[in-house]
Amino acid sequence: MVSLTVLGSGSAGNCSVLASSQTRLLVDAGLSCREICRRMVLAGEDPLKLSAIIISHEHSDHISGVWVLARKLNVPVYMTALTYRAWRRYMREHGNGSGITPALAKMETFEAGRRFTVGDISVSPFTIPHDAADPVGFSFRVEGVKIGMVTDLGYMPASVVDNLRGCDGLLIESNHDLEMLRGGPYPWAVKQRVMSRVGHLSNEALAEFFATDYDGGAAFLVLAHLSLQNNHPDLARSAAEQALAKRRGLMRSRLMLASQHQPLEPIRL
Repeated sequence: MVSLTVLGSGSAGNCSVLASSQTRLLVDAGLSCREICRRMVLAGEDPLKLSAIIISHEHSDHISGVWVLARKLNVPVYMTALTYRAWRRYMREHGNGSGITPALAKMETFEAGRRFTVGDISVSPFTIPHDAADPVGFSFRVEGVKIGMVTDLGYMPASVVDNLRGCDGLLIESNHDLEMLRGGPYPWAVKQRVMSRVGHLSNEALAEFFATDYDGGAAFLVLAHLSLQNNHPDLARSAAEQALAKRRGLMRSRLMLASQHQPLEPIRL
């Protein structure tokens, strides 16, 4: 049995648990250690059974809880070397005010495009277009199941589309509604950054992917990283459903929306 539990997803923190019968991976750690553990327990997961933490990039909403959590649970952390360097630099300058550069005792590095394994889970990281040091999305293979997880990307290049083919389950960004973002409270410079090719995926861009490039094989689709200020769940769901409806048969996938404030019920395959 393979399960995915989205503990939270959004600009205030992203974190999910991918589990097989033998291995449990925490994918990103953008909530505090206490909140990650609280939500895991709430979702029926035991934090002490985590096998490893895997980080997509160094932005705080994906990594802020990793240092305390890794020390508390004594588990290895996987990220690219450039991501680790960028995170340590940020922590030295802003993290604790001491000027001391933190380090992770059990640190493992990987490279985009090179598959690695943790327990019985095969992890394939791939490069995504985002304004971070070395951002990646992931596809995971375990027990004959493929799960794709990708957020924080400004657009859907062909390489990302290729990596998401054949997924049995897919968690993917639906960050903002373009009109809400344009008319919203963000400064113009921030709006430009979000809408750029290294920003975040809009409802419209995701709908275009569903309507043209999505292969339709996933049993479930999770729309993730919804902006609280520049999106609405009804808008994200409607855009996705309309795009899927244009291609006959694709609406058979179970469509869910991740929440910023509470975990989704575990999704099992």
